[in-house]
Amino acid sequence: MNRTDRLYGIREELRRAGAQGRTAEQLAATYEVSVRTIKRDVSALQHGGFPVWARLGRTGGYVVDPAATLPPVNFTDSEVSGLAAAISAHRGQPFDGQARAALAKVLGVMEPQARRRASALTERIWIDHADPGAGDTRSRRALEQALVDRRVLSLRYRGADGAVSERRVDPQILAFTQHRWYLVAHCREREGIRWFRLDRIERARLTSGKAADLPVESIGTPPATAAPVGDL
Repeated sequence: MNRTDRLYGIREELRRAGAQGRTAEQLAATYEVSVRTIKRDVSALQHGGFPVWARLGRTGGYVVDPAATLPPVNFTDSEVSGLAAAISAHRGQPFDGQARAALAKVLGVMEPQARRRASALTERIWIDHADPGAGDTRSRRALEQALVDRRVLSLRYRGADGAVSERRVDPQILAFTQHRWYLVAHCREREGIRWFRLDRIERARLTSGKAADLPVESIGTPPATAAPVGDL
């Protein structure tokens, strides 16, 4: 058994063991390797983000947090490639980091051979990562966090006429239309809903203020071709 397959096996063995866990000696016996090799493997899993820790004491062993992991999943090669293509096309746009992290979790719980097949298929899908007009990374991350935590944003915004203004806004919606990303927000200075182009936001900073949570239907009517991303 090669190391990739053994790492996958250890991960699934610990998932099945649940709160009881497994000792290094038990895992070494199962995979016919030394205890030292198992300890190196577990360390590699930990560095890869797998939530396993060593429980001390007479009944100690390695235990995994069931709430922090996915069970084994049975995606087809084309399903995983479809997810990868959609996420790759979204690179540099809002919530792209979170999407790539989710894909990594899916790949991490796939059986090694299926994962290799899916990875081989993704190599045959090419996507041009042109500038999506989503602004700079730091501002985009602040905007994402503001939407998640419902926080007021402080913006430095450059208007269509080139004039720069400071705004405090309550973020409501991220919208992609006419090949551009917009933040739809209630502007406290203008006392109304405004659309801010993300590529014109020169700086976005989180504040401690709680953002107003307006009903989506009160903000306006989306274009006929638009839909929430949850409408699959």
